Amino acid sequence: MIFNILHLPFVVLLFAGCALASSNRIVGGEETKIENYPYIVQVEMYNSGNWNQGCGANIILRNWVVSAAHCFEGWTYRPEHRRIRAGSTYRNEGGYVHYVDFERNHPEYGVIATFDADINVVKLTTPLVWSPSIQRGTIVPQGYVLPDNTPVVHAGWGNTTPGGSPSRVLRHVEIYKVNNSLCTDRYNQLPGPNVSPNMICAGLLDIGGRDACQRDSGGPLYAGNVIVGIVSWGHGCANARYPGISTKVSSYTNWIIQNAR
Repeated sequence: MIFNILHLPFVVLLFAGCALASSNRIVGGEETKIENYPYIVQVEMYNSGNWNQGCGANIILRNWVVSAAHCFEGWTYRPEHRRIRAGSTYRNEGGYVHYVDFERNHPEYGVIATFDADINVVKLTTPLVWSPSIQRGTIVPQGYVLPDNTPVVHAGWGNTTPGGSPSRVLRHVEIYKVNNSLCTDRYNQLPGPNVSPNMICAGLLDIGGRDACQRDSGGPLYAGNVIVGIVSWGHGCANARYPGISTKVSSYTNWIIQNAR
C-alpha cells in the first residue's frame, strides 16, 4: 500500500520509568482542546486492574498510530495491556477507545544508542472514525533537516511540573529546535544515554521552563502542523542546560510507510 507522506502523523518519547529519561508531560504550557490537535491520542496502560494514560501517540491511518518504542516494551508488556483513547480533550475520559492488535518497534531501537530509533507503528483492532477531533496527521518527508531555532510545539497530558501530576486537560507548549552538536556535547557531560543524529533536541536553551515530561512520551513534536518528532527522553523536564529529546521522524519516514500496513 502506498501512503502520501503528507498525510501521516508524528510522535515523541518521555517515559516515567527511567531515572534519566523522564520527560513525559507538558511543562510551562497552557490548556488547549483536542480539535486543535486531532492527530494526537492517549496511550492507556493496564496495571493492577486499572487503565491509566501513560504515553501519547499520533494517528497516521484509520488502523495505525505511531508512538515511542519504549512505551510498548518491558517484561510485563503485552499488546492487550495497551489501548488508545482518541478524540478527547480530557485524560482518561471521553472520546473513543480502541485496543491494540500488535506493535512493530523499530529493529534498530536501542542499538546505536540507548534511545536511538525510539519509534514504532501500532496496529489497532478497530478502525478510527474521522471527525473534527480525530484526524490523521502529516509526517515530515524522509531526510528532511529541521533548521536550528525553528519554533516547535509539544502537546500532551503529561506532568505539568517535574515529578508532579499529569494534566486532566490536553496542554501544549512552544519551544525551539536546538543545534544537535551543541545538544550532544552537553549530554556527553552526563553519564547515561547519548544523543544520536536520529534525535531532535528542543527547548529554551539556558532558560528552561518549557518541555514535555512524564507521560508525554510517544506524543508529537510539531513544526507547524507537521509531525517532525516523537517525544522520547531527557535529563529531567524543562532543564535549562539539557534540552528535551525527541526521535527525528525524518530518519524513519520510509520505514513508517513500509510497516504501517
